[in-house]
Amino acid sequence: MLIMPYYKMRDEKLAQLRNGHTAYAESGELIRILKREIEKEQLQVHYDETQKGCWISPLIPEKCNYT
Repeated sequence: MLIMPYYKMRDEKLAQLRNGHTAYAESGELIRILKREIEKEQLQVHYDETQKGCWISPLIPEKCNYT
């Protein structure tokens, strides 16, 4: 089993979000770290939390159609 440090996984997930892609986190600790960093960077995201993990989707106003 390959073990990656949380900070490396965090950086990869944040890069996905910045590029407009959805990120998935399974670990409670990784979810907590991501939420803290997302708040610091003031990224607009939607959290879809389940018992198995958390999907984090970026909210990009120019790509959303609210009409």
